[in-house]
Amino acid sequence: MPSKDPLVVRILRGALRLRSPVRPRVPTWDLAVVLEALCGPPFEPIEESSDHVSSIKTVLLLALTSLKRVGDLQAPSVAPSHLDFAGGMAKAFLYPRPGYILKVPSAAPWPVVLQAFCPPSFWNSDQKKLNCMCPVRALDAYVHRAALWRKSEQLFVFFGPPKRCLPASKHTISRWIVDAISLAYESSGLPSPLGVKAHSTQGISASKA
Repeated sequence: MPSKDPLVVRILRGALRLRSPVRPRVPTWDLAVVLEALCGPPFEPIEESSDHVSSIKTVLLLALTSLKRVGDLQAPSVAPSHLDFAGGMAKAFLYPRPGYILKVPSAAPWPVVLQAFCPPSFWNSDQKKLNCMCPVRALDAYVHRAALWRKSEQLFVFFGPPKRCLPASKHTISRWIVDAISLAYESSGLPSPLGVKAHSTQGISASKA
């Protein structure tokens, strides 16, 4: 078999050293474009968005504001003792499910504290628009909507058949983040960026902060 020939193997290894694959240091998507799109259709009005859009918008906003790894977005629970909204929806506190083990002990600490963006009442249209990007608002809307079908205390659950109501896997949560970014570009009339990775939300949000 040619691919097993020692000389061919050496040539390919040498070519790899000379032309090492280049990984982009900067995400291929623009946070400003995505956040702007989250303020309009099909993401808003949030009460009229589909289960799919509500789910992917919420998971994207939590990924951006919590600085959590995608795997850790499986951790939060909706049990009354693990999810708390402060008065006036000013903050939300998310705690991991009992028994959840952090993959990286040095990661951002628990609980996750989400700060609301310009909760009502609004003084101007800019504040109202900023509220459309609010993770606390999106989380509250998602939790109430998903309560209609969930059968798990895990925060994020499947919204469609055949796994509707079951806990969402790490792979699914990653796909939702990519779907949210792609849909944001499409709704803005822009081509979807190539090579979007779910974990890029950590880097892009930290650098912007």
